[in-house]
Amino acid sequence: MDVIKAVQTYIMKMITEVPGMKVLLLDAHTTPIVSMVTTQSELLAHEVYLTDRIDNISREPLNHLSCVAFLSPSESSIEAVKAELSKPRYGGYWLYFSNTLTKSQIEDMASVDEFEVVKEVQEYFADYLAQYPSHFSLTQSSLSEGGDGPSNPPIFLPPPMHLPPPTLSSHLKAILAVLLSLKKRPVIRYERMSSAGKKLAMEVQASITNPPYRELFDFRGTHGANPLLLILDRRNDPVTPLLSQWTYQAMVHELLGINNGRVRIDGEEKIELRDIVLSSSSDPFFSQHLFANFGDLGAAISSYVTEYQSKNSTLGSASNPNSRIETVADMKRFVEEYPEFKRLGGNVTKHVTLVGELSRLVERDGLLELSETEQSLASVESHAQDLKSVLTLISTPKIRPANKLRLAILYALRYQKLVGNQIPQVIDSLISNGVSADKARLVYVMLNFAGADIRQDDLFMNENFFSRGKSALKGLKGVENVFTRHEPHLTQTLDLLMKGRLKEGSYPFVDGDEGARNQRPQDIIIFMIGGTTYEEGRAVALLNQRLANDTAGGPGGTRILLGGSMVHNSTSFLDMVESCALHYPESIYSPPMGQPALSLLSSAAATPIPSSTPVQGGPSALPSINLRAGGYELSVGGAAGSGLYRTNQEGGANFELPKMDAVAGVAGGIRDGAGRLWGNVRQRMEERVSRTGSPQGR
Repeated sequence: MDVIKAVQTYIMKMITEVPGMKVLLLDAHTTPIVSMVTTQSELLAHEVYLTDRIDNISREPLNHLSCVAFLSPSESSIEAVKAELSKPRYGGYWLYFSNTLTKSQIEDMASVDEFEVVKEVQEYFADYLAQYPSHFSLTQSSLSEGGDGPSNPPIFLPPPMHLPPPTLSSHLKAILAVLLSLKKRPVIRYERMSSAGKKLAMEVQASITNPPYRELFDFRGTHGANPLLLILDRRNDPVTPLLSQWTYQAMVHELLGINNGRVRIDGEEKIELRDIVLSSSSDPFFSQHLFANFGDLGAAISSYVTEYQSKNSTLGSASNPNSRIETVADMKRFVEEYPEFKRLGGNVTKHVTLVGELSRLVERDGLLELSETEQSLASVESHAQDLKSVLTLISTPKIRPANKLRLAILYALRYQKLVGNQIPQVIDSLISNGVSADKARLVYVMLNFAGADIRQDDLFMNENFFSRGKSALKGLKGVENVFTRHEPHLTQTLDLLMKGRLKEGSYPFVDGDEGARNQRPQDIIIFMIGGTTYEEGRAVALLNQRLANDTAGGPGGTRILLGGSMVHNSTSFLDMVESCALHYPESIYSPPMGQPALSLLSSAAATPIPSSTPVQGGPSALPSINLRAGGYELSVGGAAGSGLYRTNQEGGANFELPKMDAVAGVAGGIRDGAGRLWGNVRQRMEERVSRTGSPQGR
């Protein structure tokens, strides 16, 4: 399951089936798809002498060239094709589309082909960005343009919409294209907490079993278990996109940004080094070290420079007696080696420049100190120490405001359910140290968007006794690198899946696929609504390497492919959350139930921030449940708090529920009260243990 090879195969078929010199026409959607997997030199080797955009109306007529057009089947591209065919600029046209065409689209194009220049029309399902052989994403065009409709709204919308139609369509087409390009007809599972995931899963199954895709999925039967498509939701793990990264590819994306394989360094003095291309398919050094941590990368760069210097000494210096060109054999050697030597020199310069810029940013922004606290928040439960470190870093002028905000959000996500957390104090500190109130309220947005009440899994392994024990045992194993302790939640999900222990209650099958519940899939395709990260892509790639080399009787032969809406860094993830929040009720900017309100944020914000759940009648109207029996009353929730009280009533029993007008908030009241009650009990037990001391063995 290699998506880079799948897309390369399609492109090679396009340009080799058309004889002679040719031009390649692309649109906004297909340009990055092609550029991610091939180079201009490879295209030239197959007589593609010109690459252009179909929406470029200033193209000159070149009747002696054939035209290969690889386009998306959107209405804008179809209209561009019709305009091109009405006044053809080239001798013949071979039209290839990245997804299915409708009958009316084909008829519209045929109606304007008066000169009969169209030689062939094909559907080649390269409708996604191949980031790595085991990692893909949607194109930026499909996410922003909304296909043939209006611009896409954010990926996540509040109920009942969840996943808006244009977004659903773009995700559906990309997933179907991946399945068709790899010739996989999977069974489908999804994350129970994700209404968007369920909606997408059902649409994928419906498309596979209905026209126009049904005939396309009529593959020849295969032996063994069916492939599995597992649809996940980014909100179930909001931590991974927020962390500083310390492996080459992920680090470049976090600090500089990778856009369709290109990196922009604005401060670079040399103009030719301001735009850098990073491609695992055409750059041997990057392919070998894109998963290396920053320390190992420095040693690799040093070796790379040494290799270049040794070649330079044998080839480049005419003053060196051993490198003089004196014979025909010397000339032949020089001509053969010089292009590779020049390519090596350019690549060395590129990576030295890039690593130098990363080092500068690490030092400037204090990322070492920041990352150590981030990793502690993500991996270890230590509230007092974490709070002290977070407040210290937020008050440090060297730390950028965006990094302070990330730190505050990580603290809030980790300790949201801890009785006595200091989330209001942390947000106060943000505002007091240069973070605007509009940005600071993203802490509460994140808790409402992807907090503990939204997630279905125990992300921090701290929600019950058993998971806390598992987390503690994990911490005892020790770590090789304090900056890379965190593992994406995806790795736990995959581990459970491959062991056959992924609960169907949490990850149900789409109706009709339940018959595959006892199968152990060999081919697993993960699609994450809301985007993936390069850290998760690295985890999947390394897992694939381990599985491929596993000869000890493990799940050998298992292959995993990861895809998502986009590839996030912390900036793009927070931008996505902020954009989604604009479409939610105003209560998303308020503390979730159980969290105290924050006066400083309310007074500092440009607009007043309403409470998350307004309750008429003031504090006395807060919902509660009261159970009276035998002269005692157990109260959970309500203005009086939670506890066990003695009453004046004798005998009998009574169970009181809140009135119907408060039912909307009763669940929060119960949860809130139960949390406070448990906190009080735990505190008293700890005080009693501290007074009596540890029990002595007899």
